[in-house]
Amino acid sequence: MKIAHSIRLSVFSYEGEDSEKIAKVFASLFPFPLEQEKLAVKRTNASGFSEKTIVIFELFLEKEKHTSAFLKYLKQRLSDDQRQLLLRQSESRLDSELSFFIRLDKPKLLDEDRVWITDSGNCFHIKMSIAAYPSTHESALKVVENWLG
Repeated sequence: MKIAHSIRLSVFSYEGEDSEKIAKVFASLFPFPLEQEKLAVKRTNASGFSEKTIVIFELFLEKEKHTSAFLKYLKQRLSDDQRQLLLRQSESRLDSELSFFIRLDKPKLLDEDRVWITDSGNCFHIKMSIAAYPSTHESALKVVENWLG
């Protein structure tokens, strides 16, 4: 069953952080080799406060084989407690366009290789366009519940 039409992942690397390590950990979130699947991580330079450089890493998944494999892998990496947390918060994580948002704690992922849900801004962002029929909030919540359950 299709869970998401598309998934966008992104992370910011701030000046002073190890951008290469962040890029490597970002790529490790995918259970398939990105190059082999002809997927390229978009790397954008931006300026933050006080003209400090920020590197933004982004990847957009559209093919069902990629979205399904990613979501299966993400679910495996989440602890039971973390999945339950997402289920409890699913209503607030789903917007009116049926996009579901997850933030993964960047320090925990970089330092401990742990996938951990956070509300902090220092994170890996995941935005999923939920594939629900009919295209209603209730149907989308059921899709999320089925995925995490």
